[in-house]
Amino acid sequence: MTLNAPVKVMLCDDSAAARAVMARMLATDPGIEVIAKATDGSDAVAQVTAMKVPDRPQVILLDLEMPRMDGMTALPHLLRVAPETSIIVASALSQRGAKATMEALRAGAVDYVPKPSAAAGGMNGGQFQAELVAKVKGWARMRRRGATAPMPAMRPAMQAPPARPLAAAIGTAAAAAAGLLKPRIIAIGSSTGGPQALAALVAKLNRPIGVPVVAVQHMPAGFTTLLADHLNRIGTLPCSEAKDGEALLPGRFYLAPGDRHLLVKEAGQGFVAQLSDGPPENFCRPAVDPMLRSLVAACQGKVLAAILTGMGSDGLAGSRALVAAGGQVLAQDEASSVVWGMPGAVAKAGIAAAVTTIEDIAERIVAAGGNGRRT
Repeated sequence: MTLNAPVKVMLCDDSAAARAVMARMLATDPGIEVIAKATDGSDAVAQVTAMKVPDRPQVILLDLEMPRMDGMTALPHLLRVAPETSIIVASALSQRGAKATMEALRAGAVDYVPKPSAAAGGMNGGQFQAELVAKVKGWARMRRRGATAPMPAMRPAMQAPPARPLAAAIGTAAAAAAGLLKPRIIAIGSSTGGPQALAALVAKLNRPIGVPVVAVQHMPAGFTTLLADHLNRIGTLPCSEAKDGEALLPGRFYLAPGDRHLLVKEAGQGFVAQLSDGPPENFCRPAVDPMLRSLVAACQGKVLAAILTGMGSDGLAGSRALVAAGGQVLAQDEASSVVWGMPGAVAKAGIAAAVTTIEDIAERIVAAGGNGRRT
């Protein structure tokens, strides 16, 4: 297999129509080749088992709801037979679908694609196609680099992670800490590949953060609730979905709920969350730009923002405004990003204080936020 060879994909869905639509969408990109189709989990396991390793798909799109053997049952079998394959699960936009998706991510799936309802245009929408193609190519590229890993596991209840020495916790960021402003708040934006990136980031925030942390992940309603719960179980920072009007407290992580923009307003010496039903921006709600714009006004620019993996350029306009107001922006590097769209836009615009890995971004957040103070 050469680096320029098309990404080999298997489609596993009990709906012939769904398989045909996804195959048609993927065929529009010459960098992708659908090599196999399966009607349920047992069919997929049998086909992959019969293949020689070089002939196996690099990516499997696995529907979670199927007769005979569903995707959740097939997932561990596929990972055992073909550990080199990245599995992206397809899930209905429902609370049950959201719960199954998070279970699949914890079990070893690398990502998910939400299957839009007929009312939302079904699977014929351009946004769904763009997301599908981006995730297939992005995770295949990550696999080729050996950079994929399952979502960090939840920590056992009532058990704190082992303490790290101060020097180790700050690491390479120590030298850069003096160049970071003392933020009043930390902001994070992510999209494609974001759930894994956020989980890796939160797992590394292992020292107290003296300011609130707010985050936008492009995700449907219901999915963000479960993602926030998962993040809460990973690290030491309490994580929850932001609620309209609630005070944003230092040392807590607030995730924008699906289908609502998260804005931040100054209130006395602190901040409150304001959820908005305003129109989507960059085709997204929640979006990163509205959050960053609100922070420019609420914090007079004293914000440290991190733009993580994601397609498109959401966060670029907000980052420009933030930097112009005196804030700083970190961008995830291309090598560790599933899709280097959002962070790449910030990096190419020349407004990132650093273009670096998730691990280093976490260290910089700890170094800056750990000493954060209201000013």
